[in-house]
Amino acid sequence: MTSQHSSLTPLSTTTAAGPAGGTLYAALGVISFSFSFPGTVWALDGFGPWSAIGVRGVLAAVIALAALLLTRAPLPARADWPALAVVAGGCAVGFPLLTTLALQTSSTANSAVVIGALPMATAAISAVLTRRSPSKVFWAAAGIGAATVVVYTLAQNHGRPTVADLYLFGALLVCAAGYAQGGRLSARMPGWRVIAWGVVLAAPVNLVVSLCALPNEPVHLTAKAVAGMAYIAAVSQFGGFVVWYKGMGLIGVARASQLQLAQPLLTLVWAVLLLGEHFTAAVPLTAAIVLTCIVVTQRARTS
Repeated sequence: MTSQHSSLTPLSTTTAAGPAGGTLYAALGVISFSFSFPGTVWALDGFGPWSAIGVRGVLAAVIALAALLLTRAPLPARADWPALAVVAGGCAVGFPLLTTLALQTSSTANSAVVIGALPMATAAISAVLTRRSPSKVFWAAAGIGAATVVVYTLAQNHGRPTVADLYLFGALLVCAAGYAQGGRLSARMPGWRVIAWGVVLAAPVNLVVSLCALPNEPVHLTAKAVAGMAYIAAVSQFGGFVVWYKGMGLIGVARASQLQLAQPLLTLVWAVLLLGEHFTAAVPLTAAIVLTCIVVTQRARTS
């Protein structure tokens, strides 16, 4: 009788606190990621693109490995390694690589288009993986929100697709896959361990990239470059994922992913404040539509 009570108590507590706590964790992840593009631009002030990609991954792996060793984290189950490989390839290699290359020729505002479409892509991939499709109301609100953000961010570039857009489209696909798989794993494994193992798995690739790029790309350690690199390595590549995956594990991949509809707008704000970029008066209207869609998707039935 005692064992039954002890097993039921944590479950009931999680059920009660899960939605609110999960939304908070996911929102913290979104805020963390919203600084990623400005942070990458700052890092590129002193690092070449390939050096920035490799070094951020190596530094993040050092942090993740230290956390795993200090907590004596057990090795993941054999069945979890394929999903962790997707997390590594999508979130720790593919997304940083493709978005950094895109930011060579694209503004931060235009690059935010990938974030605008990411929630829809994540929810779609998750639905395929879990064979559970969200409700029509959910899809309608998510679609309107994603379309609103995409149209707005494309309008920033006058609707003309560029080579950078191809990089961003690739980044969208690989990151959505990493989010979906990471969210699934976070339902049975602490979220921080999911990204930690993913980052560690990607370390050999990032180490090779660093060793090849650093001798060929001059490094100038300006204050912006150091601050940007520190942020994208410690937060964008690791810390942000800790709270993000925890939130996904508590409220589900589909609902958590829709909170990211606000991320492009936050990124645009940081682009103005930190990078001196400008956007039009359409921002308040876009923000109102997107926030309405977020409220609807959070209330919609997703089972």
